[in-house]
Amino acid sequence: MENVLRPLIVVGGSVVLTLLIGWAVDRLLQRADRRHHETPLWGLLRRCRLPLQFVLCAALLRGSYDQAHLAKDHSAAIGQVLSLVLIGATSWLVVRIATAIVESSYARYATAHRDPARVRRVRTQVTLIQRVVIAVVGVVAVSAMLLTFPAFRTAGASLLASAGILGIVAGVAAQSTLGNLFAGLQIAFGDMVRIGDTVVVDGEWGTVEEITLTFLAVRTWDERRITMPVSYFTSKPFENWSRGGAQMSGTVFFHLDHSAPVPLMREKLHDILLECAAWDGRDWSLAVTDTTPNTMQVRAVVTAKDADDIWTVRVTVRELLIGWLTEEHPYALPRINTATALLAPDEVVEALPDHVLSTNGRAPRTGRG
Repeated sequence: MENVLRPLIVVGGSVVLTLLIGWAVDRLLQRADRRHHETPLWGLLRRCRLPLQFVLCAALLRGSYDQAHLAKDHSAAIGQVLSLVLIGATSWLVVRIATAIVESSYARYATAHRDPARVRRVRTQVTLIQRVVIAVVGVVAVSAMLLTFPAFRTAGASLLASAGILGIVAGVAAQSTLGNLFAGLQIAFGDMVRIGDTVVVDGEWGTVEEITLTFLAVRTWDERRITMPVSYFTSKPFENWSRGGAQMSGTVFFHLDHSAPVPLMREKLHDILLECAAWDGRDWSLAVTDTTPNTMQVRAVVTAKDADDIWTVRVTVRELLIGWLTEEHPYALPRINTATALLAPDEVVEALPDHVLSTNGRAPRTGRG
């Protein structure tokens, strides 16, 4: 009877005690979350309930398994498995706690600061810090698991003796990887580029979607993803349209006839911008910036709060102004006389109107041919 009750008491007691402690901790965190609702830390820590229960259960079983007198022939192997589970669960718990603390700090910072550029900078740093913590905890956990095996402990002396040579070889082999690693840290804390920034890289316009310790992903306007090593951004020039603020100015050019009504166009541009939700109201203008013998160049300047909105404002102004000129002032649009373009030079002169010929020093013709 004792051989049956002892294992049930040891194993069952460990499981029940684990569930009770996990439930009690969750209730305490839930109460703290309601009391301090402005701080998201307590709510985020509730995600640690499952790894906490694994740690408690593995620790209780590891400490009391010998008292159960169950499967004595395999007690060493079972103890080894429980040790591995305990190490893995502990690393899982540490990662969850660190993630909750980092996310809570970022949430409070984003709530307290309204500057999008600073918030994106902190978000980039927080993301890379999380990845570094996960990598460090993972390496420590794997090392601790390996050290639980006797073979690895006895081989420790030889491994330490050859560590210098292996380190040199690994450093040469992983030179590119280490370069990207340090470049990722430089990007995170040097404020060169942040998640959410609008950049132009190799002629491609897009938004920074993800930054890791080794690569950076840019989402283009047509939903493609460009993945580049982070070392590119520390060694080559690139355009960052969001640095120093997301507000932008954009231009729209029109090539029009010299008779185009510029003052009326200026009034129409203002009316279009007032109805365009993407215009931020900061500034606008319209002026003649260049002329040619056949046309003149008119430039409209508009503003918006970010790169996406400036694109919307530009295409809206271009479409509506051209439509308005086509309907109200068609003479303002440049025209090419295909009939005279196909004639020889002498034939072109003969085809010109009388008043044009008279202004060039030739006698006006008396008749029309």
